[in-house]
Amino acid sequence: MTPRTSSIQKHNTKQSPSRTKIIHSTTTLLTLAAAFFLMAFVMPSFIQRFFRPMSTAMGITSTGGGSPRPAVPEGAEKATVGAGCFWGVEHMYRKHFGDKGLYDTRVGYTGGDATNPNYKQVCTGRTGHNEALQIHYDPTRITYRQILEFFYRMHDPTTLNRQGPDTGTNYRSGIYFHNEEQEKIAKEVTRQANEQWYKGKIVTEIVPAGQWWDAEDYHQLYLDKNPWGYECPSHFLRTFAPLEQQ
Repeated sequence: MTPRTSSIQKHNTKQSPSRTKIIHSTTTLLTLAAAFFLMAFVMPSFIQRFFRPMSTAMGITSTGGGSPRPAVPEGAEKATVGAGCFWGVEHMYRKHFGDKGLYDTRVGYTGGDATNPNYKQVCTGRTGHNEALQIHYDPTRITYRQILEFFYRMHDPTTLNRQGPDTGTNYRSGIYFHNEEQEKIAKEVTRQANEQWYKGKIVTEIVPAGQWWDAEDYHQLYLDKNPWGYECPSHFLRTFAPLEQQ
């Protein structure tokens, strides 16, 4: 005897394609929502980095602004370093030393030959300039050695002309000393970090500080004004044991 199919079963059978469509549509919406969430928190960094040269060329500046830069008092000392994209370098130094005797920081260009370069020119690699950070600090509260030990902890000094995904001579690791004492300390700290932390792989250049050129205004304090802006993934504080003084 052939089993009878109830009207309810027939109704459910007829509705199954629609139910399948509803389930498919719901899955699609959930997937899109997840993708949108991911883009909201991850993609801005990539997009801002991708369009960074273009925004400079077009004169686009970041919004938000900040308070006027503080005056640097007499007796302040100056340190200049390059450790990849200067947005993150400045942000990390200000975060770490901001309440410990740091007066001011400026991002800019140094180490090359071009006069008054702009970002677009530096990115070509033809100016010889490096993206760098200039730090003004209170030498009674911060030592030059502390600044350089932090330098070797916050970036990767073993990659030649590269920092994370950013490649080119304008992203090289460099220390630009301003006097003989700084040169001596820079070489000493570099030797110790090379032996104790990086197994002889450091490629950081140590050269006299040359002419300094401030970067465009929108680069200054960039990550304070744009919290979701790009930060090089190699910029993080490494948990090394303290350097042994030899």
